[in-house]
Amino acid sequence: MKKNSLVIIVVAIIVLIFGILYQVKSIFFSVGVHLNGKTLKQPPAPTERIEKIEIVADSTYGTLMESAGLDGQTSINIFNAAKDVYDLSKIRLGKTIDLVYDIKTDELKQLVYQIDTEDKLYVSKVTTTTDATSTPQFIWQAEIKPIDYEVKIKTAGGTVESSMYQAALDNNIDERAIIDLANVFQWDVDFAMDPRVGDTFKLIYEERYLDGQYVMPGRILAGKYVNDGTTYYAFYFKESDDNEGYFDENGNSVQKMFLKAPVAFKYISSGYTTGTRVVMEVGLVGPHRAIDYAAAYGTPIRTVGDGTVIGAGSNGCYGNMITIRHNATYTTRYAHQSKFAVKVGQKVKQGDVIGYVGSTGCSTGPHVHFEMIKNGVKVNSLKEILPPGNPIKDENKDRFLDTIQDLKSQLDQ
Repeated sequence: MKKNSLVIIVVAIIVLIFGILYQVKSIFFSVGVHLNGKTLKQPPAPTERIEKIEIVADSTYGTLMESAGLDGQTSINIFNAAKDVYDLSKIRLGKTIDLVYDIKTDELKQLVYQIDTEDKLYVSKVTTTTDATSTPQFIWQAEIKPIDYEVKIKTAGGTVESSMYQAALDNNIDERAIIDLANVFQWDVDFAMDPRVGDTFKLIYEERYLDGQYVMPGRILAGKYVNDGTTYYAFYFKESDDNEGYFDENGNSVQKMFLKAPVAFKYISSGYTTGTRVVMEVGLVGPHRAIDYAAAYGTPIRTVGDGTVIGAGSNGCYGNMITIRHNATYTTRYAHQSKFAVKVGQKVKQGDVIGYVGSTGCSTGPHVHFEMIKNGVKVNSLKEILPPGNPIKDENKDRFLDTIQDLKSQLDQ
């Protein structure tokens, strides 16, 4: 009798253990976790598929939609819905148009186009009803949304041995970030002429991620460049809708009347020889009161300031030259161009492309010969001191200083 009771007890215990294990297993499976900690629960089945349409040479919105199999009326309806927020005829080569379909019905739900690094266009099929019949109808609606990047803040820097560009690469800094930093300092530093071995730089900037993958650098938040012992700071700050941008540590705008150089940093950072060129060899007599920027043939030349084009043509040893009057005091000249991008009488804004590097006239190689004339006399543009743009207002100065305090401390570490 005792033996039978013992057997019954053992069987009961075994059943109980299996019951508990079954319950535990059910609990773990219900939350999608295996006993070894690995996820077992499958992700939900996709509800849509995306067809990517590459924008190739000579293609248009219409031809791309036709090749994707869209009927003409749907293509027109999407185009018309978008035109008030974005003109789809302006789609750009090398990008893609995403067509989003319902995976069950294979019905087109949405068109998505990335306009630039900041925004995407969404044209979506939505349901609406009329007051009269309450019958559901389908219409296309368009909106532009900012791209939802994950943003991380990074601090980086380096020491110049040959160029700031190379120093950035040596320190694994995204070249796009270092070009942005040079653009921040382009009113104070001529990166073709000013840098010296031993110069240092540091920057605090955004890194943008999508789906956990690094995509691109974002805004430069703060930067510091020490050039031959002189320290330059720049901090991004939005004082108001009318005054935002980069300011020095005292709240003065870093933007000035003239850029330091007529050739952008990204075109002079790739190792071309820079510096003043001796031109006596071609028979010119007298001092060379100008700065020559050697660059590849066809490199864009930009105006250093706002003004009016008062000359655009061939001019002896200057070759093809453009002259811009900025005001009653200053005029600038850009010589030896291969071709022009502006004409006499045209208004230009600071940074506009006005022509392209060449080797016309008495030139020994492709470069732009740049002159600044003040009150009728040639001056050294690198030494010309110009007033900054609008400073931070006194009533906002404390807010500005509080904002940059931590940034400046990081730059100075």
